[in-house]
Amino acid sequence: MTTSAPVTPPKLSSDSVCRVPPGSTRSTRLAAPSNRQVERRAERGAPRTGAWCASDEMSAFETVLWRTDSDRATRCSPLLAIEQLDTVPDWERLVAAHRELVQFAPRLRQRVVEAPLGLGTPLWSLDPDFDLRFHVWRACLPSGAGWPELLEFAARLAMRPFDRARPPWEAVLYEGLPGGRAAYLIKLHHSASDGMGVMHLLGLLHSRTREPNPDRPSPAVTEGNRISPLDALATQVRGDVEGVPGALREVGTGAWRALGNLKGTLRYGQSLRRMMTPPDAPGSPLLAKRSLAWRFAALDVPFADLKAAGKVAGGSVNDVYLAALLGGYRRYHEAMGVQVDAIPMAIPISVRQPGDTEGGNKIASIRFSGPVATEDPRERIEEIRALILSARAEPAVNTIGLLSPALARLPGPLIAQVAGPLTKGNDLQASNVPGIPGELYLAGARIERMYPYAPLPGCAAMITLVTHGAVGCVGVNFDSASFTEPELFVQCLLDGFSEVLALKPGAGSPLARL
Repeated sequence: MTTSAPVTPPKLSSDSVCRVPPGSTRSTRLAAPSNRQVERRAERGAPRTGAWCASDEMSAFETVLWRTDSDRATRCSPLLAIEQLDTVPDWERLVAAHRELVQFAPRLRQRVVEAPLGLGTPLWSLDPDFDLRFHVWRACLPSGAGWPELLEFAARLAMRPFDRARPPWEAVLYEGLPGGRAAYLIKLHHSASDGMGVMHLLGLLHSRTREPNPDRPSPAVTEGNRISPLDALATQVRGDVEGVPGALREVGTGAWRALGNLKGTLRYGQSLRRMMTPPDAPGSPLLAKRSLAWRFAALDVPFADLKAAGKVAGGSVNDVYLAALLGGYRRYHEAMGVQVDAIPMAIPISVRQPGDTEGGNKIASIRFSGPVATEDPRERIEEIRALILSARAEPAVNTIGLLSPALARLPGPLIAQVAGPLTKGNDLQASNVPGIPGELYLAGARIERMYPYAPLPGCAAMITLVTHGAVGCVGVNFDSASFTEPELFVQCLLDGFSEVLALKPGAGSPLARL
């Protein structure tokens, strides 16, 4: 756990920086892999290619994510993962793995092009000056440093804005963790992918063996499109014109549907009103303040025991996970002498369908009042399960998809003004992303942990769970102005997990990476 600082790159002494060998990160210019690169293939099979560049045009929701960067208070752009490695990976193999990754996932060598005056939907365009050196680098932690310093650097990296003239992602290898370990950090703009897509991306990067596999098939080299701002504007105009007949047909069809199925229309309208109405719970007065300073914490939870505890209470892994977080919130409020019955919170739900591309964003969001005051963990799990099942059954559950086309037509500052209240009022946003099964390696180093960090779009805390082997890795991103006693908050979260784990006799204990 760590204290956040102003949004600046980590300051390391010159003797602590691990210099990149000359030529080891030369520019990737769409050339086919060399024989030496093929010999270095580190890997686990033949992943699919091209899935990350099925369309050059951002969806309306992705456009909203891209443009809200203009408001730092509601910025929802950076997705970041921290992987603990059992040893320092081979640098040349790591660079080669990324050179290969940008061929498996061409989106990583595309930058965003806006039409003049920000009109229309942005497009992804091949960066003619793509150079891997601007995206993959390494550094050493100061002597005697450990997880607190690593989490501090990670929080600063997450808060630092992307260079919007380049493909919006970067990866850092930090050496110097105790025991000869290292950490790999990757940061990606949310407009390129949601959490599930990031897992697919890491699946392309990682291998199943510590040693290189020279038999792994080479990725196909795709050229991609080079698009100018005027091209983006022309694409938008053409799409609008071509879309008029379809829109008219859709309106006509919808009208006939409404006349023919008035009951269904009314049901959808009622559902939309419910989904657009803020949760009944007022925000906690203890967590009311917001700032621009993020803090990171990392927790380990025995995943099999967490799953078993959910079954004991008749709930899912997600139900028991949310119950643990709310139990931690209750304990924190009690320790601070403030009582709340419920808090406004939100969770994303995946709306991916078979055949959807691996990248991109396929998520909706539901908001509800989280039952903080319920002390009995079994009862709390039951309440959460009922709330989520009810929300998932709403016909208008995908309000993001409904609102995004209108929001995407607005300039960034105005989007933040309109959409900001939907997230600023949340005291908790929580996500649960399935991890990659099996043992994983990165350039010869075994991945021991994988902690996920999602952005803080004005909410008090964003907490994310990813499974990695037998461990539930919990990445906690919280506002230092909302939680003024960070050590206490982390301990309360641990106690919240211990509370639900106790439902399973003999369960292990959670711990924080300190």
